[in-house]
Amino acid sequence: MYKVVGIVGSPRPISNTRYLVSEALETLKKEGIDVELITLGDKRIAPCEACNACAELFNCRIEDDFQEIYEKMVAADGIIVGSPVYFGSAAPQVMALLDRAGYIGIKTRAFERKVGAAIAVARRAGANFTFAQLNYFFFINGMIVPGSTYWNVGYGLNPESVRDDEEAIRTVQNLAKNMAWLIKKLKA
Repeated sequence: MYKVVGIVGSPRPISNTRYLVSEALETLKKEGIDVELITLGDKRIAPCEACNACAELFNCRIEDDFQEIYEKMVAADGIIVGSPVYFGSAAPQVMALLDRAGYIGIKTRAFERKVGAAIAVARRAGANFTFAQLNYFFFINGMIVPGSTYWNVGYGLNPESVRDDEEAIRTVQNLAKNMAWLIKKLKA
């Protein structure tokens, strides 16, 4: 069975980011992929301390909710990371996770040739930078990033108002279909 984890970086339990990541996961399920939604809003993930202990431990010495999520990321065939735009960039919770996972991933090559996809959600601006910022994690870890029919970004102000952004919904659904196709090809 194939597995994709969808990580929601919004601290809000009901959010536009969660809505779009869930849309992608629902499409993946229809494509025969096992999925799991991980929300960071109810998790404690400290930022990287640049202690470099991961070089020797091949894990992070900071004890919090990171380890459980990291293990799920490593076990998955694909990873979707969604973030709201905060002051023009990704939410701090997301970056704390990706910074720590990235340092270990580079040292262990844990993410090489997995499939990764970013989804950014903005009120007005900053979506393109946040989208690129999330993709850097995938690229630096040797992951394969499928495309869609446009950038994987959505716009909405109030919780779940992104449901009115029909292009964003189509885009993440197409992304998920491409992701499922790619994972099946890579695992064949």
